[in-house]
Amino acid sequence: MSTFDLAPLATALADHYNLFDTVLSPVRGGQNTINLSATTPDGHRVFVKTYPAGSDLSSERGAIALAERAGDHGVPVASLIRDRHGHTVHTGAPSAFSVWQWVDGHVVTHPHHHHCDQAGQVLGRIHSAFADLPVSAADRDASLAGWRTADVPALTTTIDRLLDSVKAHTEPDTFDMIATATLAERRTMLTHLPTLTAQVDEQLTVQVSHGDYSPVNLLHTSAGELAAVLDFGPPRPDLLAYDLGRMAFYPHTVTGREEWMALAATFITAYLDVRPHTRAVDVRSCGLIALLQLVRSLYGVEQHYLAPGLDQTSLDDFWVLRHRTARILWERLPEIEHMLDELARELC
Repeated sequence: MSTFDLAPLATALADHYNLFDTVLSPVRGGQNTINLSATTPDGHRVFVKTYPAGSDLSSERGAIALAERAGDHGVPVASLIRDRHGHTVHTGAPSAFSVWQWVDGHVVTHPHHHHCDQAGQVLGRIHSAFADLPVSAADRDASLAGWRTADVPALTTTIDRLLDSVKAHTEPDTFDMIATATLAERRTMLTHLPTLTAQVDEQLTVQVSHGDYSPVNLLHTSAGELAAVLDFGPPRPDLLAYDLGRMAFYPHTVTGREEWMALAATFITAYLDVRPHTRAVDVRSCGLIALLQLVRSLYGVEQHYLAPGLDQTSLDDFWVLRHRTARILWERLPEIEHMLDELARELC
């Protein structure tokens, strides 16, 4: 935050949002945007999301439109505040930004069953709200192809590059040692990746969805109620099973709760209560898709050695959790798929 000049932002909030004399404070969270709270002298508080130079603002506007569409369909979301010209994203100095009503709530990193039940119901409403958004045949084919293929040589080359970066450190630290072990293990896992991608069913549903539905993007009240869904992605079609699997088998849950498989079942059951006509193939495949997403990703460790993120310490920790989760899901995939088969038995 030391390189971010807050004075022009405070001026823009006054000039374009009638938010005068705001006190700006950083809000932790987010690797792609700098987030702040802005509080006026009378105590009114808003959330400000600033977009770095080079951000795809068209995609950001699309993400905002999805959040508003979800809100129109009964999904709890933060309300956007438009600037005085009606724009969803203001493009003035010091950077482009959007302003949202503040939602009191907290993230539950390790959810319990009632959190998973609510999360499943709300994702069902989100998918229902987006189900009629158009998806071209080309987009559908491209999405499926992206999951049914894996560039193992490119991933292996990146791992070798990262390991070379570690070796270049004359005095390796704790994370260097962790990275060496986990990257070597991931390199071995990649040799089996084509076997996994070949199992991706060509009949999986492709639609516009949230894109990053996970515990860290859900705010809960002190009473445990779901207060808001945050950080919708742009309206890009992807597998419905991806949204399901990302939440059901999220790293913090899988590594932090002994009953993580039962929690996944609670989440998916609640989802199906809202969307009973979900296709069985989408439910059966969500564990495999969650595993594929993790195995093919070097998120966290890649940033550590090649391009540090805004909060690299969190990314380092997340890499470790993601890798542990990939190993667990890999080892227990038959058990996971049996559980999913049971849940999908009565579906179409």
